[in-house]
Amino acid sequence: MADRGRGGGRGGGRGTFRGTGKTTGGPAQPTLDKPRREAILDLSKYVNEKIRVKFTGGREVTGILKGYDQLLNLVLDEVEEEIAEPEPHRRTLGLVVLRGPTITLLSPVDGSEEIENPFLAAE
Repeated sequence: MADRGRGGGRGGGRGTFRGTGKTTGGPAQPTLDKPRREAILDLSKYVNEKIRVKFTGGREVTGILKGYDQLLNLVLDEVEEEIAEPEPHRRTLGLVVLRGPTITLLSPVDGSEEIENPFLAAE
């Protein structure tokens, strides 16, 4: 009981390590010598451009990229879903938010074309 209020006992000395004078908690200071991590995929050049997105499970949509975040969550406008079964048709969805973990393929619509498979054996 004699130590109450003087920093001893359980939980005492809050904010400093005993004998070091260093404080605990608070935000960590960033190191200046560490290079900033760059994103693997730079989507900024595709903002306001039409892109095609394929998902796990086979769904495929096209739309205009309006925004994104570091987790690859996307905001697309004027979205159309291409449905292949039972008969091919399109369904208009409008403005949607796509979750990044479900995306398997992302490509621009403009400037992409189908090419011949270079891995097929020449006949």
